[in-house]
Amino acid sequence: MADKPKVIIVDDDRETREVLALALSMEGFQVSHVANGLRLISTLHVDKPDVILLDVNMSWIDGFELCRAVKSNQEFRHIPVVFITARTSHADVQRGFAVGAEGYFTKPIAVSELVDKIRQLTGPSQGT
Repeated sequence: MADKPKVIIVDDDRETREVLALALSMEGFQVSHVANGLRLISTLHVDKPDVILLDVNMSWIDGFELCRAVKSNQEFRHIPVVFITARTSHADVQRGFAVGAEGYFTKPIAVSELVDKIRQLTGPSQGT
């Protein structure tokens, strides 16, 4: 059987992280989660995720800046970023894609749509 796609959830809300992690695990993904961008940066080297799910509103660095940082790093720029956020304005959505995101989902998350997007991003052309 192929390796499960690795997804990392970056959100400062513990409940959101845990609920999403459980839902995605039940869909066959290998899931880890961290509370902020600083932890993501250190985790990227170890976990080497296939997809990053990223909240916008976080302490230390917001999701837009964090996405920009990931996408400007040669080692990690290939990792798809999908925003999961309460920020719903058209300007925020546009900014999310402008900084390099491959998807933008607003809370409450439609898990089935998120799962479809992750599967699309980690399909047969992805992987080891």
